Amino acid sequence: MGGDHGHSHDHDLHHDHAHDHDHRHDPEHEHAGHAHGHGHGHGHGHGGHVHAPASFGAAFAIGMSLNLAYVAGEAAYGVIAGSLALLADAGHNLGDVLGLGAAWLASWLGRKRPAGRFTYGLRRSSILSALFNAVLLLVVTGGIAWEAIWRLVHPAPVGGTIVMVVAAIGILVNGGTALLFMSGAKDDLNLRGAFLHMASDAATAAAVVLAGLAILMTGWERIDPAVSLLVSLVIVIGTWSLLRQSVALALDAVPGGIDQAAVEHYLRGLPGVSDIHHLHIWGMSTTETALTAHLVRPGLPLDDALLREASRTLHIRFRIGHATFQVETGDACGACGVG
Repeated sequence: MGGDHGHSHDHDLHHDHAHDHDHRHDPEHEHAGHAHGHGHGHGHGHGGHVHAPASFGAAFAIGMSLNLAYVAGEAAYGVIAGSLALLADAGHNLGDVLGLGAAWLASWLGRKRPAGRFTYGLRRSSILSALFNAVLLLVVTGGIAWEAIWRLVHPAPVGGTIVMVVAAIGILVNGGTALLFMSGAKDDLNLRGAFLHMASDAATAAAVVLAGLAILMTGWERIDPAVSLLVSLVIVIGTWSLLRQSVALALDAVPGGIDQAAVEHYLRGLPGVSDIHHLHIWGMSTTETALTAHLVRPGLPLDDALLREASRTLHIRFRIGHATFQVETGDACGACGVG
C-alpha cells in the first residue's frame, strides 16, 4: 500500500457466477461472457489516518515509572492510615500501569510492517488494547465499589491527614501523566484509553483529598467508602464510551466520526457511477480507516484518474486512508462476491 497515490489494476478473476474479467497485464487474453474491471484505488495522504508520534514512547515510559513508584507508596500509606480510599486508588493505579503497558505494546506492534499471514501488519492490536483497557477499568472499579459497600456497613478508623497528603501527590502524578497523552487522545482510541486511565486516577485522588479533609473536620469514618463509591460511579460512566467504541471497532463497525451516508452519497455522485454495492467501512486500527466498494459504471472503461481523485477525496473529507474500488460495467455481476 504505497504512499500518496492511487492505482488501478484489472485482475483475471472468475466468480462463481461465471462472470469473467479483463487482465491488464495480458490485453489479448479474452473470455466469453462479460468483462469487468477491478480498479483498486488506494489513498494514503495527510489526514486519512493519524499515527501517534514517537514521543508517546517516552510518555508511556515516564507514565509507567511514575505510577509504579506512586502505587508502592500509596499502598504502604493506605495500610498505615487504614484508608480504603487510598488502598482502592492504589489498586486502581496498578491496573492503570498494566493498561499503560498494554497501550504501549499495542502502539509498538502497530508500527510493525506487514509480514507473513499478517498482511495488514499488527495495527489491530491497538483496538484490542483499547478494549482491554476499558474492561480492566470496569473490573478494578467493581472491586473498589464492592469493598466500599463493605466499609459502609463496617466502618474503620481512617487517618485523614495521611490520606490528604498522599492523595495530593497522586493528583500531580496522575494529572501530569494524563497530560502526556492528551494531544493523542482525540484521534487515537488506544491513547484515549491511556488518557482516561490517568485522568480518572487524578479525579479519584482529588476526591480522596476532599474525603480526608471531611474526615478531619467531622470524624465520620463512612465518608471514606462513600467517596470511593461516588468516584467508582464517575469512572464507570467515563469508561462506558471507551468500551462501546472499542467493541464496535473490534466488530468492524463504521468508526465513530465517519458519516457512512455522506460517504455513499459522494461515491454515487462520481462521474458515470450509476450504482454502488458492497460498501464496507471499518477501522484497521484505532487511527486508520479502510473502505471497499463496488462502483457500477455502465459502458465505461476503467478511469485511473477518477479512482485517484476518489481516494484523495475520501482521505481528506472522511479520513479514510485505505480505499479499494471494484469497478463493474453494470450487468448481473452486481450480485457477485460476498456482501
